Amino acid sequence: MKQVWKTGSLFPLCLVLFLSCSSREANQETVATIKTDTVQVYGQELSVTFPGKVKAATDVNLAFRVGGTLLRVPVDAGSYVRKGDLLAEIDPRDYEIQLSATEAEYKQIKSEAERIIALYESESVAPNDYEKALYGLQQITAKYEAHKNALYDTRLLAPFDGYVQKRLFNTGETVGAGMPVVAIIDNRHPEVEINIPATDYIRRDQFDTYSCVSEVFPGVVIPLERSAITQKANLNQLYTMRLQMQPLQAQPLPTPGMSVTVTLSYHEKESMLTAIPLTALFGEETASSVWIYHAASQTVSIRKVTPKQILTNGTVVIAEGLQPGEIVVTAGVNALKEGQTVRLLPNVSSTNIGGLL
Repeated sequence: MKQVWKTGSLFPLCLVLFLSCSSREANQETVATIKTDTVQVYGQELSVTFPGKVKAATDVNLAFRVGGTLLRVPVDAGSYVRKGDLLAEIDPRDYEIQLSATEAEYKQIKSEAERIIALYESESVAPNDYEKALYGLQQITAKYEAHKNALYDTRLLAPFDGYVQKRLFNTGETVGAGMPVVAIIDNRHPEVEINIPATDYIRRDQFDTYSCVSEVFPGVVIPLERSAITQKANLNQLYTMRLQMQPLQAQPLPTPGMSVTVTLSYHEKESMLTAIPLTALFGEETASSVWIYHAASQTVSIRKVTPKQILTNGTVVIAEGLQPGEIVVTAGVNALKEGQTVRLLPNVSSTNIGGLL
């Protein structure tokens, strides 16, 4: 018996089949294939060491503020001086004559100015004469003080306790104003200078303790305290850090010029940065994010991170937001959605290069 299909009954069946196929295709489209990588530990060491050089806490070249012939230089290299001790003296003869002439002029103008001021107060002199006398007194007073200072500056005094490093001129030589005559160093609290790379500079706030050792004092660990660090790298892309030595009881400290080995220790909880491929990062510079892959549910979720540094090998160092061992998406990051179901890109067998088999 021939069965006849009516057009009216065929259309609903076709519609159901079409919607079913469309639904399967839509579901298949939402399952994206992704490539992932594991978050690695970057800089997991708890301490790093650098060669260092001992420097004086203060190392200055002292010069006269006036010029002249050196009358005496009572110190030599290696001399210990206290603050206020005489280091060198210029022949004061010309400055004494200059001050004597200025002092006589000062006394004359001051006496005349005081007389005019007294007359002005009794309304016996014109205001113009009073102003001239007043300005003249101010001018000669400034000149007089300048010449007194010049005479005082013929003596070069130690600004602090320390040791004479160099004596650059001898008695009888003529020096100009501003020419270094004596170099003096403060050896009471020596400092250590080291150069650190950018990878450690970016973690400078995570340093916990500082110390150094010297071959001159084997077995003695000298504590350090960071005093300064440059904010700009030198031509070798290194940042200079200065650390002050802390005094030890009954133990001498290394002196300027000696070599030491400096150890920088990190906070134990903050010593680990993480590293991921640069392709995993997306978003704006001030709000960077990554996709975290959850193997149990085979879904992804977004996570904000704080990048620290981009390395030349295509790796980005992350300061905050990731834990070692987490899995991040490294390809197609701009096409994913929060909570989207994904599947991993299958690994290519080492014996089936190109996937030909």
